[in-house]
Amino acid sequence: MTSGAFTAAHLALIPQLERLTKTKIVTASTSIGTGETSIPNRLKRGEVVDIVIVAEGVLRQFMADGLVLADGHAVLARSSIAMAVRAGAPKPDIGTVDALRSTLLQAKSIGYSASESGKYLTTQLVQRLGIADQVLGKCRLVGGGERVGAVVARGELEIGFQQLSELLPVQGIAHITSLPPEVQKVSSFAAGVAATSPEKARARSAIAFLASPEAAKAITKSGLEPMV
Repeated sequence: MTSGAFTAAHLALIPQLERLTKTKIVTASTSIGTGETSIPNRLKRGEVVDIVIVAEGVLRQFMADGLVLADGHAVLARSSIAMAVRAGAPKPDIGTVDALRSTLLQAKSIGYSASESGKYLTTQLVQRLGIADQVLGKCRLVGGGERVGAVVARGELEIGFQQLSELLPVQGIAHITSLPPEVQKVSSFAAGVAATSPEKARARSAIAFLASPEAAKAITKSGLEPMV
């Protein structure tokens, strides 16, 4: 199970993982998200899974809850937050903090995810910018495992924020731009062995590969920064 930020890298690395583990890799979920199919709810139900890849803070909570083993986990990559608009729309200016503030104030609708980027946008970023009262009312949570970019591509939202690596694969969006460095939040994503795994040794070897230099190229190409 992998959250959206690491999905593109994970999919690209499946052939190598299958050669390493000598077994077929099945991806059970690709969202922290909300609802019955979200990773937390699947784990709490006791679904059998070998490897869980989520934000480091979330993984540590899973460890504390006994859903993921502390032994064998590894931080894989860093991820930044970006914004996108529908393909064909003008490029919004978010090159500076003041420009980002202006763009958020002018936007008619703003999409955010249920994961790390959405929490940051709604509980920290707009407060730091001093525009929470003007902006939060036009923000919409995109849940159920759907990517924010997909909703923007359909024209249902004017702008959307999510991890850069989650926006890059989406068709129909454009001008994918990272937040200004002064207000950017970089999150670390990590992998751990699920408590329900029947193949714990094999899972640990797969995680070691994902954290190795051999996996770094695919991780970088997906829009993440590898830890090696």
